[in-house]
Amino acid sequence: MKIVVTGAAGFIGSNLIKGLNARGMDDIIAVDDLTQGDKFRNLADLQIADYVDADDFYDLFAEGAYGQVEAVFHEGACSDTMELDGKYMMDNNYTLSCELFQSCREQGTRLLYASSAATYGGSDTFSESPEFEKPLNVYGYSKLLFDQRMRRELGARFEHASTQVAGFRYFNVYGPREQHKGRMASVAFHQFNQFQAEGKVKLFGEYGGYGPGGQMRDFVFIDDVVAVNLWFLDHPEKSGIFNLGTGQAQPFNDVAIAVVNTLRQAGNGAPLSLEEAARGGLIDYISFPEALIGKYQSYTQADLSTLRAAGCQHMFADVQTGVAAYMQWLNTVKS
Repeated sequence: MKIVVTGAAGFIGSNLIKGLNARGMDDIIAVDDLTQGDKFRNLADLQIADYVDADDFYDLFAEGAYGQVEAVFHEGACSDTMELDGKYMMDNNYTLSCELFQSCREQGTRLLYASSAATYGGSDTFSESPEFEKPLNVYGYSKLLFDQRMRRELGARFEHASTQVAGFRYFNVYGPREQHKGRMASVAFHQFNQFQAEGKVKLFGEYGGYGPGGQMRDFVFIDDVVAVNLWFLDHPEKSGIFNLGTGQAQPFNDVAIAVVNTLRQAGNGAPLSLEEAARGGLIDYISFPEALIGKYQSYTQADLSTLRAAGCQHMFADVQTGVAAYMQWLNTVKS
């Protein structure tokens, strides 16, 4: 089974390759742009058949240069939610995805692609339906427009797809291999580095009707994201747009205290309650940034009804479990 992974040196792409390798699959074409050369580290311990630069791949694939490809995991995109260049965003996230879809359809190749919970934006309901889609930035809009294009091409629930097309609306994903993402890396990653450097972690203060650190997101561990993607690889008859989160919102405070306690325990420190950590200065609440006002989702929680109806019953890790595992991994890498 020949597989293509775009964004292969990125966070989700490299973890997907790791998951495929764990199944003994290595006939994988990795597609990315390694202008940021340090991203090679995400591929160095993985087994692939070939690497192709993103500038070359899409035209070559359209020409059939790679023979019969079973499936494309399309993770390549500009994922910076604060990127203001709309032309760049639409070229990368919409136009390129449309061209890839056409090539997949012509060649009978399955397409499993990254959408985003940013498509919901200002909504307070997170169900895969147009009335709840209210993006707050051009990134969210670029992802939504491709979802809408797929609905026009394949039907509202992709019921007319001749080969599998599945879009995954990723919520707040965290875990290993995201170190290259800079400001767009997860709060857990940033808090690990803050604690190592300063002995404390930082969270936003009051905003959006939520108290300090009380804003809530659906935080999903990368291993769960990979598991769901691979479930769909195993079920080629399942198409549609699916939320990919835990289905349970948790406050940023939960992430912070999980980071603090896991790292304290690594140094033989006793676990603390949230209140104790805040009183002791281990959690530092900072003013909400003006640049994010009106562009920030204070609450997200995936509705998993569509995913469950498709038959995927994967059980997701909660923040306490996933963040603890991630901190332990980061400690191993840093040591």
